[in-house]
Amino acid sequence: MQLSGSYDRDAVDSFLAETVVPIRIACETPRGRLWMVSLWFRYADGVISCATARSADLVTYLEHRDHVAFEVSTNDPPYRGVRGNGSVTVSEDEGKELLRELLTRYLGGTDSPLARGLLDRSVGEVAIELTPEVVYSWDFGDRM
Repeated sequence: MQLSGSYDRDAVDSFLAETVVPIRIACETPRGRLWMVSLWFRYADGVISCATARSADLVTYLEHRDHVAFEVSTNDPPYRGVRGNGSVTVSEDEGKELLRELLTRYLGGTDSPLARGLLDRSVGEVAIELTPEVVYSWDFGDRM
């Protein structure tokens, strides 16, 4: 991973592991247009993992072109974050295990109407694994 900006590798790893906001992922459609989505994510061992429905347009776009840009940033001052680009792989989320982990991370568990609805639906889930290649980080804490 090529790094630049405010954080060293350990700080990037900590930020991505601890920050609980959606990641924004930008990709290219088969027609050459840009597309951006926000997804829940987890970060472990240098990989950003997200889940979505197999039928989502994003899955089709990632199967067309597996290189994306991304950003994870705080919503409140002092602003800080990580952005960059990397490659993705898409695979089945057997048993919706990744989805369960994300529901726990973002909602505190799987016992809510939203969680139950996502887990009960018959739609197949996929795991999107993003391996960052270039990462730029910023932290405006000293300025704010």
